[in-house]
Amino acid sequence: MNSAAYNIDDLFPKNSTCKDDAKHFNWSSTEDLPHPHPPHLPRFTTAAQVRVTLTLLLCALAACCNLAVLYSANHKHRKRSHVRLIITNLAVADLLVTFIVMPLDAVWNITVQWLAGDLACRTLMFLKLMAMYSCAFVTVVISLDRQAAILNPLSINKARKRNKVLLSVAWTMSVVLSIPQVFVFQVVVIDSPKRFIQCTTYGSFSSHWQETLYNMLTFTFLFLLPLFIMISCYTRILFEISNKMAEDSLLSNKVQLRRSKNNIPKARMRTLKMTVVIVLSFMVCWTPYYMLGLWYWFCPAGLEETVSQSLSHILFIFGLLNACLDPVIYGLFTIPCRGMKHRQREHNIVAFELENTNNSLMTSIRTSTSSLTLKRLTVQQTSREKLEWDGEYVHRIGDDGAKNGVAFASHSTCTD
Repeated sequence: MNSAAYNIDDLFPKNSTCKDDAKHFNWSSTEDLPHPHPPHLPRFTTAAQVRVTLTLLLCALAACCNLAVLYSANHKHRKRSHVRLIITNLAVADLLVTFIVMPLDAVWNITVQWLAGDLACRTLMFLKLMAMYSCAFVTVVISLDRQAAILNPLSINKARKRNKVLLSVAWTMSVVLSIPQVFVFQVVVIDSPKRFIQCTTYGSFSSHWQETLYNMLTFTFLFLLPLFIMISCYTRILFEISNKMAEDSLLSNKVQLRRSKNNIPKARMRTLKMTVVIVLSFMVCWTPYYMLGLWYWFCPAGLEETVSQSLSHILFIFGLLNACLDPVIYGLFTIPCRGMKHRQREHNIVAFELENTNNSLMTSIRTSTSSLTLKRLTVQQTSREKLEWDGEYVHRIGDDGAKNGVAFASHSTCTD
């Protein structure tokens, strides 16, 4: 076992490699051992084999999911939104965990000891902690962005610039706070009971309280401070939404403009729900592991007697699961939205076609009606003209008959 792969405190520098071998491993010679018995060197146990298998599976899953998120968030978007910018950075942070923390943990469990040399020891411990810091700090940026979006919705135009600044601070802090890893980790070699090489913090602290202080500072910046900021942000968001719901209830009987539920646009509420789930997944996945690490720093003997090594493996794997959950959560909240937009687009097309059809039908009906009316009017006009012509003809015939009668009478008289 080793300090990064087997110990419950995989992410923090310790003087030991595991809770079972802490009192034995970190001495460079047998004269320094506190007990007369030789140290029990770590082994590649069955629990470690299961841990390696699960870690590699999570590594493959997290790589596929986060690369898919990177492609989705940046493909065919000429101008990325500020939310996509944050999600992209979160995916990059998760990929650092995927390609640094997970393979390092798996390989270190398999080799048991450190075989890569002192430079690789310091560099990889620095990158490992930086990856963990970046995940925590980018999640904090997500919380701050949602707080600004809900509490100050009119500042949406400044969101992209603000998020760029916050993300720059997050990545800078991740690098700066990880620099001490380069100085506290080193390769240590023991010769008894046989030659064994390990990357550890042994010899970097002159007393135990200094190591505990360093571990507590790391724990504070890596978990406690991000947790406090996240809880504060979403507490304020909850109060703001509650106040807007109260305003809606007071104005429910008055005429008001059409607006979304709780006075907050639906798209913003959907993004808020997505970020809440992302933050909760970070808390749920890492809290048990960090709490176990805290217990180990202050009471290692009690932890050794109470907690099995298998449980420490399970909790570490559960923490790594967070790198897989982030892209899944993003997909669950964005794919239905795209499906809804596609269905809405189809609905609009169908409605447009129906409207055009109705308009065509109405136009045809109007045209037909107009034609029938015109024909009716034409027939009526023709009938009227014919009647008038018939009347005139009858009147003309009558006049001719009268004239003929008079002429005949005159002729008769003359004859008489």
